[in-house]
Amino acid sequence: MIKISNLQKRFDDLEVLRDVNIDVAEGEVVCIIGPSGSGKSTLLRCINQLETPTAGEIQYDGKSITGGEMKLRDFREEVGMVFQRFNLFPMKTVLENVMLAPVLTKKKNRTEAKEKAMELLGKVNMADKANNRPSTLSGGQQQRIAIARALILNPEYIVCDEPVSALDVSVHAQILNLL
Repeated sequence: MIKISNLQKRFDDLEVLRDVNIDVAEGEVVCIIGPSGSGKSTLLRCINQLETPTAGEIQYDGKSITGGEMKLRDFREEVGMVFQRFNLFPMKTVLENVMLAPVLTKKKNRTEAKEKAMELLGKVNMADKANNRPSTLSGGQQQRIAIARALILNPEYIVCDEPVSALDVSVHAQILNLL
C-alpha cells in the first residue's frame, strides 16, 4: 500500500501541492486528472522521490519513504515509473535500455535479463527494434520502450506520467491493459 499524508511541495513562493492525502491499495488503479500546471507530474515525482516534498509523508507498506525507514533503491524496485519524457539512454540500444535495471540493481545475468527484455518488447510490439537506438524511433515507440523498461523489474506499483500520450489511439487499450 502507498499512503500519502499531508504532502506539500513548494518551489520558492509557488505552492504546487497542498495537503495531498491518497491511499492506494494493492491492485487499485488511481488516475489523477487535472489541467496543465496543476501539480500532477510534481506529485508523481514526489512519490518516486525525484522531487523532495516540502512537508508531509509518503509510506510504502507501512514504512516511511520520506522519513528514511526504507531505502530509496528498494522502494524504486517496488514502485516503477514511466516518465512523460521517456528518459531513455541515447547511447544504448532499445534492448540495453530495457535490460539495464535488472542487470545493475538485481544483479541478474545478462542472458536472463535479455530473455525477459525481449519478452516485454514483444508485448509492446517493439521486439523488431531491439537493436535500434532511441533516437531512430518515434515518440510513441520510445514511450513503449519506457513502459517495457518500467515493467522489467516486475514492480508492485507503477507510477505513470501520461503513459499513452505519445501513442496512437490504436494501441492505447493494449498498452493500458499491459500496465
